Amino acid sequence: MASSSTSTPTLTGQITERLTRSNYIMWRTQIAPQLRGAGVFGYVDGSIPEPAKVVVTKDKDGKEETIPNPLHFSKIRYHDIRASSHRPAAATGILLDAISLLLLYYYCSNLSIYHRLLILPYTQLKKSVGNGEARLSELPNDVLLNILETQSTEAATNVEDRLSELPNDLLLNILERVGTLDAVRTCILSKKMHKLPTMLSQIVIDLSPRDLIQMDGVVAHVADKILSTRSPQITVRKLKLKFFLVPSRCLSIGKSVGLAMATQKFDAAEFEIMTLRDNGCCTDAHRLVFAQQFNDFVGDCPDAFSGLTRLDLRNMRFGESDIPNILSTCKQLESLSLFECDGGVCSVLHVEHARLVEFVITFGEFKTVVLDRLPRLQRMTYNIWPCGENPLVLGFVPQLWKLSLTKANLSSGKILNLSKLLDNAPTVSDLYLDFLSEKIWVQPECPKVLAPVLAKLRFLNLDHLPEECDITWTLFLLEAAPYLEELCITVWDHKCRMESQKSISEKSDVKWEPSVPHFKHKKLVRLIIYGFQSDDNFIGYVRRVIQAAVNIREVSLHDRKVCQWCFEKFPHLEVRPSSYPRTSEELDLLREKMTAASATASPFIHFRS
Repeated sequence: MASSSTSTPTLTGQITERLTRSNYIMWRTQIAPQLRGAGVFGYVDGSIPEPAKVVVTKDKDGKEETIPNPLHFSKIRYHDIRASSHRPAAATGILLDAISLLLLYYYCSNLSIYHRLLILPYTQLKKSVGNGEARLSELPNDVLLNILETQSTEAATNVEDRLSELPNDLLLNILERVGTLDAVRTCILSKKMHKLPTMLSQIVIDLSPRDLIQMDGVVAHVADKILSTRSPQITVRKLKLKFFLVPSRCLSIGKSVGLAMATQKFDAAEFEIMTLRDNGCCTDAHRLVFAQQFNDFVGDCPDAFSGLTRLDLRNMRFGESDIPNILSTCKQLESLSLFECDGGVCSVLHVEHARLVEFVITFGEFKTVVLDRLPRLQRMTYNIWPCGENPLVLGFVPQLWKLSLTKANLSSGKILNLSKLLDNAPTVSDLYLDFLSEKIWVQPECPKVLAPVLAKLRFLNLDHLPEECDITWTLFLLEAAPYLEELCITVWDHKCRMESQKSISEKSDVKWEPSVPHFKHKKLVRLIIYGFQSDDNFIGYVRRVIQAAVNIREVSLHDRKVCQWCFEKFPHLEVRPSSYPRTSEELDLLREKMTAASATASPFIHFRS
């Protein structure tokens, strides 16, 4: 049989600009070079005819035979046009940008190439997913793309409306990978697609604040239109609505969602509620008004809130009993996020909920947050609390495994004892502490005191340690956590996030001495340092860790992180010159210095600048 070595045209790169009614020129500048580079642009504008599907050739015996044409479009390697589809960031479309391709598919004068890019043989799909019983949306992108590579070579016969040839479940799968508003716009392209928005199992309207202002009322209108015409037999796997706290709009959304929840099945439902004033210009008086408006919203639409699984609020100052009442109404709530929300200056918040899994608090003026009874809570995040000795009290939280705390400790800041904070939460296995490049706000403690609460700790991340401070003190956590597997440290004076721009000399080192002269750690396998420098502070630290961690396998050392905003916001501040090693001689010398004193451990030391 004859063979061919003809090169295969490929489409590469990433389409970052989604085609809309107003950005055709920008969109074309991105996609046209890729089509030209792959040698297929002529097939799009019609200047090059479609190659024959098959060619007649002769075998070694001189007999004629028909073989697939290697220049035909079915030979295009579809995995080459993926934009890193294995990463979550590219999950918005299977092929480049789904909406862009659908629109281009519809408008091009010669549609053959896009017919083959988008049409999926239904019989092949059913065979791949088990007679069609599995949902397309449950398949990973790689599986879908592999199926696309086996597409049919049958040509389309209806040039007027090629979209009508696609099966509904494929169209729905593509549409559900983009925002619902884009999906609705796309469905205008074909009569057959007009009813598809009511068949979507994911309804996601997540616009930027600027777009929400410009498209006032669109969230309420689209949500009502889709939810009121849906079939009760189609489960809503995910509902996410982001909207402003405008009473009339909120009431419309709440009534639509509440009515839908009474007649349809929802796996997950989320409200993210913005306020017309952001935190930068929101006064206490504004927060009181917003809180009252939200309380009225909850009171007017209890059916909607009773089915919510996630709620994101901001810029509200509640009364003492408001948040507990909200939690009581939101019986199915699994995730609650409060940004610039509180119950008044130095208020105490008591939290009880049977189903809450994740709780996030950022800013606010709570003196203390008491987690009285949260039997399913797994993740707790508390960012930027006011000065207080007991910002967080962990009560009955038997499933808590991840705790994240962020605090800028200025001169008047209090020091926390982790043994006291985690007294009722010995289940924590992942601990994140962010110091915002300010003073250290945890107190080194004796391993005998701290070890009982860190018995299950596996991952420890210490972020934004100030550059001028000795980092040796962090070893008290290694001493007290016998099952720690990974230790990550970031040393960085990140000016954008620092609350003070005072002289670095005002910050002092944390005093610590090892409880045992030569303690050993058997479980640590990985040490990661961001901001590594070739000085005694870092070299000595890595050497001590390698000496203690007898089974350590990997040490990753990164240079300082860089933030462009820091240079623009604080151009007058000097940046310390980096002493990160660059040459092979410097790298080898540092490796020798850091491992010379260890008789047992010989980890791989990676310098990742």
